[in-house]
Amino acid sequence: MQLNREDLLRAYRTMRLIRDFEERLHVEFATGEIPGFVHLYAGEEASAAGVCMHLGDKDHIASTHRGHGHCIAKGCDVSGMMNEIYGRKDGLCGGKGGSMHIADISKGMLGANGIVGGGPPLICGAALTAKVLKTGGVAIAFLGDGASNQGTTLESYNLASIWKLPAVFVVEDNGYAESTAASYAVAGSQSDRAKGFGMPSQVVDGFDFFAVHEAAGAAIERARAGEGPSLIHVQLSRYYGHFEGDGMTYRGPGEVDRLRADVDCLKRFRTKVTEAALLEASELDAIDRAVADQIDTSVRTAKSAPPPTEADLLTDVYVAY
Repeated sequence: MQLNREDLLRAYRTMRLIRDFEERLHVEFATGEIPGFVHLYAGEEASAAGVCMHLGDKDHIASTHRGHGHCIAKGCDVSGMMNEIYGRKDGLCGGKGGSMHIADISKGMLGANGIVGGGPPLICGAALTAKVLKTGGVAIAFLGDGASNQGTTLESYNLASIWKLPAVFVVEDNGYAESTAASYAVAGSQSDRAKGFGMPSQVVDGFDFFAVHEAAGAAIERARAGEGPSLIHVQLSRYYGHFEGDGMTYRGPGEVDRLRADVDCLKRFRTKVTEAALLEASELDAIDRAVADQIDTSVRTAKSAPPPTEADLLTDVYVAY
């Protein structure tokens, strides 16, 4: 997929929207007004944006507990997301799911998931549906290095391969499963694991939007063509702790500062497109300002929005056929 000028602007806006959404939540969570846990995606924006640029509403994704970035990249309404995180009635899930369980089926977003390794089986179901009904859709599972060790994930690799499902497994390896280093807990390589199931795989620099976009495009095109699943091992890092309140004592001194200074995916994107004269810095600055205003509005709206009522308690429990 060749990226034109509008594509580049959209990619930057998606990454900036994710970054500002997460940075603002980091500030707001400290006030105590947001219920439940929050796991921030800041630093990993190129992965969600690079993959989801290839997707439409007929395609499905399943996320992790760190799901805000995937939601935004898949097109979920930012105000609805903020309302959900604040536990408001107008949230995407009626204020009942919160940060870890945001979903929007109309956008093909099957949900963030508090179960480690819970997403891969879901996308096998979505991919099977797409194959049987011949919708042309694909299904993407975002999972972490910790989830890569779960039996659910390995079973999903197997199932997707033997049924030749239109599925892509995106392992977002940020180096830590909670506070456990992947170098300590993950044997071998993600790429070699894929080979064991007959899947092609690729290792990608997750700080480079263009690298992720290219790898995802090839894997998704292969899936749409009926050639079966693929795995993409995206190597990246998060700026914040596993959850808000995590002291990150397991990370080395200055580690995050070096990441922000040297491999920030937004800085890299800006440098590449401006030096190549594909976009003007002023255009990117305008996006920065517009996104900041959008985030301000979403927070202000969420803080003043009503919570669910007692009458809402038993709704959304059973499906009516």
